[in-house]
Amino acid sequence: MTTMYAALLRGINVSGSKRVPMPELRTVLTELGHTAIATYLQSGNAVFRSDSDDEDALAAALEQALRRQFGFDVDCLVRDAGYLAAVAEACPFPAAELEGKQLHVTYFDRPVDADRFADLEAGDFLPEEFRLGDRCLYLYAPDGLGRSKLAVALGRPRHVKGLTATSRNWNTVAKLVEMTRD
Repeated sequence: MTTMYAALLRGINVSGSKRVPMPELRTVLTELGHTAIATYLQSGNAVFRSDSDDEDALAAALEQALRRQFGFDVDCLVRDAGYLAAVAEACPFPAAELEGKQLHVTYFDRPVDADRFADLEAGDFLPEEFRLGDRCLYLYAPDGLGRSKLAVALGRPRHVKGLTATSRNWNTVAKLVEMTRD
């Protein structure tokens, strides 16, 4: 039995640093024995089929292969199709009514509790809002991520220290759900 997964690479192809061409990423995934490989955009999104059921082991193997291929570290999260669909379905914001740039999901490598963000006063950032989900954080930023004061606050070291985290806009979230659907 095989499962469809998405690999979410953190911090590649941004401002010319940590360049990972998508054809080479597909080659790396093929060399790891995965099938049904496809990439989306240049920002580190790939889907693949594997007979493994261990997301952490898949991520670790991909990180090692990328280090060998490119000579630098790339944090990776691997999530199965069911998880991706559940995150999209559980969105606490009206995704269908918003532009993709207004809604983001930050995926974490493990569960995160509200205490981590307890120092943030919700009223200080309105109309921006965030909610925690299953190993993720939903961010509503009506003016987009680039202008979001809340995104800056959420990304401070005291909030993300010790976590592997990577964000995707809602268009990418929806596309990855579609691409991993069996």
